[in-house]
Amino acid sequence: MRPLLCCLGLATLLGPCLACPSACSCSTKKNGRLLAECAYKDLQEVPEGLSSNVTILTLSANKIGWLGQGSFTEVPEVQSLWLGYNQIGVVEPGAFALLVHLKNLDLSHNKIADFPWQDLRNLSGLQILKMNNNRLAGLPRDAFRFLKDLRSLWLNDNELTTLAEGTFDNLPSLSQLQIFNNPFNCSCKVFWLKKWTENTSVSITKGGSTLCVAPSRLKGRAVTDIPDHHCVAPSVQLTYLSNLDNTVMYDGLTLTLHCSVAGSPPPEIRWKIQTSSRHVEINGPNVARDGNVKQSQERFLVFKNGTMAIPNFSKEDEGIYTCLAVNDVGTRDVSVNVALAGSENPAEDLLRDDPQASHLGGRSCYKGDEMDPSGAGEKLVIVYHMPRESKSRAGGAVPQVHLGTLLLALGIALCC
Repeated sequence: MRPLLCCLGLATLLGPCLACPSACSCSTKKNGRLLAECAYKDLQEVPEGLSSNVTILTLSANKIGWLGQGSFTEVPEVQSLWLGYNQIGVVEPGAFALLVHLKNLDLSHNKIADFPWQDLRNLSGLQILKMNNNRLAGLPRDAFRFLKDLRSLWLNDNELTTLAEGTFDNLPSLSQLQIFNNPFNCSCKVFWLKKWTENTSVSITKGGSTLCVAPSRLKGRAVTDIPDHHCVAPSVQLTYLSNLDNTVMYDGLTLTLHCSVAGSPPPEIRWKIQTSSRHVEINGPNVARDGNVKQSQERFLVFKNGTMAIPNFSKEDEGIYTCLAVNDVGTRDVSVNVALAGSENPAEDLLRDDPQASHLGGRSCYKGDEMDPSGAGEKLVIVYHMPRESKSRAGGAVPQVHLGTLLLALGIALCC
């Protein structure tokens, strides 16, 4: 009788620990981990009734099509979760967020097109992530940012056409990567991947099968074979132009900066202007060929050839003017500090108003002067010199010049 009571007592103690859905087979491994084996059972959803101390959950080769926010609340201790070869097409945000002990996650061979990448933030102990053979068409740049222990990442056989630069940064433990059999568009947006593969110690499985599908001239070539000359990072040079002779028809000054860029593909030119009272960003030309200003902001006139002009430049326009050259390979910029002095010795005025300017150039610039990009950090200063005789007339009437006349004159001079 006593042995029977002992057995019943032991069963009572172990019963809750061995709770197992009827469709699954549960057992304790030699290392003490609890395994719930639920593969090949034609399950259409994650079964209920799993023990809270399950550490290995196998749900492979079922018919599960959906993972909800509460699908795994019963197994908060799970370390290995196998969900490959299902029909999962929907993964709700939060489905994996609470599985902080997870080390192995297999979602391969499903139909996942959208994934709640924010769920991975809590899975800092994840070591293996298999998402191959799905329908992923894109990844956020910081999708894997918090996976410090990730060793193996499988992304092959998806629909990825590009990858954001830095996707595999912040993965210090990564040793194996699979990205083959994706339809990569080998524009210069993925040129970084070539450079990364050349310098990384990560083993890229079947790297020769990581092929370009587009553009046509690179179709069938490996991503690692993108010619260097197709993708060249931008270079940028900023040049100051003085008032042009055929535009001086009034007493005001015109600030004219010309931004010359080079690179492949041809860089776009953008401007940033920071004055004491405002911050302006201009992401392209706003002056059409016919002289019409495309935007309501007519204060800053930006031409297609990289020139920016500010008619009637005044003290309010003083500040930092930055030209940016942007293409798929990268971004370069050069800045210049612009100040307006009101005497015949502008450098002295500048030093008196801003003692720090003594090492910033403190000079008047002349037509064609180039702004050395290396001097951007030193904040080179263009000092516009307003002669005393102009100042003496400042109180008088200033002749009005039609904007179209100024634009026409600038256009003729700057296209030569």
